[in-house]
Amino acid sequence: MERRIRRLGIVMILCFAALFVQLNIIQIAKARSLATDAKNPRIQAVNRSQARGQILAADGVVLASSIPTSGVYKFRRTYNPNTAVLFSQIVGFDSLIYGKTGIEAEYNNELESHTRPATSLRDLLVDRTTTGNVALTISSGLQSQVAAIVDGINVNGTAPQAGAVVVNVKTGAIEAMYSNPTYDPNPLVSPDPAVEKLAWFSLNPASAQSPLVSRSYQYGFLPGSTFKTVTSAAVYDHQPALAKLSIPAAGCIPLPQSDKPLCNYGSKGPNGPEVCGGVLAQTLPSSCDTAFGTLGMDLGGPALSAEAQAFGFNQHLPIDLPGAGVSNFPVGPIFDHNKPAQAYSSFGQQDVVATALQMTLVAAGIANRGVIMTPHVMRDIHDSAGNLLSTYQPHPWLTATNPLTAAAVTTLMQAVVTNGTATSVGFPAAWNVAAKTGTAETGPNATLTNDWMIAFAPANDPKVAVAVAVPNQASSSTGADISGPPTKAILGAALAATP
Repeated sequence: MERRIRRLGIVMILCFAALFVQLNIIQIAKARSLATDAKNPRIQAVNRSQARGQILAADGVVLASSIPTSGVYKFRRTYNPNTAVLFSQIVGFDSLIYGKTGIEAEYNNELESHTRPATSLRDLLVDRTTTGNVALTISSGLQSQVAAIVDGINVNGTAPQAGAVVVNVKTGAIEAMYSNPTYDPNPLVSPDPAVEKLAWFSLNPASAQSPLVSRSYQYGFLPGSTFKTVTSAAVYDHQPALAKLSIPAAGCIPLPQSDKPLCNYGSKGPNGPEVCGGVLAQTLPSSCDTAFGTLGMDLGGPALSAEAQAFGFNQHLPIDLPGAGVSNFPVGPIFDHNKPAQAYSSFGQQDVVATALQMTLVAAGIANRGVIMTPHVMRDIHDSAGNLLSTYQPHPWLTATNPLTAAAVTTLMQAVVTNGTATSVGFPAAWNVAAKTGTAETGPNATLTNDWMIAFAPANDPKVAVAVAVPNQASSSTGADISGPPTKAILGAALAATP
């Protein structure tokens, strides 16, 4: 009996010690993190006791604001019903249950009520409580136009998933960014938790197909032949003699290390693959896969990987929005010694993945003499009294290539418009457009295509770059047919809206 009592005593001492340690962890080690956790009801009550700053479009339209409520909290967030769906993947939401996303998360410190620093003796005697109003680089007008164009893409009577981005090539400012499907964030900030939960689960947040995931900057696809712009730059940067190499015309070519030939577009059609070849000035406008496969193998893995990296692949995009997707290009010893992978990767197939934003930045870098400016959606922040707190200062992100290479690739992309795969799109000559189409085979047994186009204009003094991505289309579709018309419409609207 005495032994049992002794054991029980030891167990109770150990339990007390464990409880003592846990209490100290909670009250000391984790005290600050728990006290400042956004899900802490006390923090939520404090945050909702005062209005949150506004989020505004570049043209002054209020996108998000706080309104008084008679419920548990004094204020609740609301999103302009006229623009909520247009901007939801950028503005995000501020949910009591599911937290913050988008601009609401990125600029939370500025938007929430805070005490501004004192700058004078008078400030010490007055209430310095304020909020920040965040103005975006995106106008509601251009965003509405782009959304209407993307939603108006009609394939067999339906509007497919699609993403589009417009970037100012000289500043990096995002002028429009929209993807379909999208969503209304207002149910996610409902004062009724049941409404909020129902809205959340209806958006299927665990699925890659969820509207909560932007097809413009968070989710990527095979970029197809739009990537040939990067491979062309790699030719000039690493082996310029290859630009003058005349590659024999062929419909298919054998690949080392493989028993499967590489064939041009149309290989599954009744007339067989297209036959093409020549020097780079001919093969980029015609988008000749066999020629670029040959160039990719001649360049080799290290040169291709280095050029892709220089244009932003395999890197976190420094845009001021959380959750931006990383675009991927193969690297490493396996790729360096894999000729078939080099051939297919050279024209955006195999394991290459790119977001629409990434390919817009590729076009913007070529347009801007090789320099990719840091993409951003915040223009400026004012306090609640209208005083300017900060203005975004444009700055370079990457020097992807040199001005001579950029100029050479620009000339090739102009030829795509005048006598290449984008001729049928019908860009007005006065716009002086440089572009590249892309048709990537995807899906089971390559039964679908991702249809792309990237473009910038005017080529002699570029203002804006555009990318349109329409994934998972019929195998007979092409980038020129599917993405060409919306790219033309978006580029025209962007040129008209950009000084």
